[in-house]
Amino acid sequence: MGVLILAEKQGVYEGLFILDANRLARDRDSIPRELNGLIEAAGGKIEVSRQWEERRLAYPIKGQRKGAYWITYFYLSTAKLAELTRGCELQEGILRQLFVRLPDSLVEPILNHAKGIADAEPEVEEIEAPTAAVEEVAAS
Repeated sequence: MGVLILAEKQGVYEGLFILDANRLARDRDSIPRELNGLIEAAGGKIEVSRQWEERRLAYPIKGQRKGAYWITYFYLSTAKLAELTRGCELQEGILRQLFVRLPDSLVEPILNHAKGIADAEPEVEEIEAPTAAVEEVAAS
């Protein structure tokens, strides 16, 4: 009897984190470093990790009224996502997290946009209008 081993599915995820804005202001590097460390410890490979914006929260989370939104794009095995989620929940500087798996067809454009790589302008083929047919219709 043979053993069937399935290859681990790996996906590209967008992680949106709400970080403690006060703690981030005191030390700009510690929370992002810890966050990236959690992803890498789960076996992930980070493509882009940066602050998105800082804003007032709709309601207090863990006593905080202001949050820094941090966006990260990374490759990760789907089996390791629960481990990463649990690690984020235990981290004090992370108020909330959300992970969305990107559809395969959108991975490249989204990563290029996040990295700031401009898309090349698509070439548009110009078609000349038949001028003789237009002149005949106008004359009748």
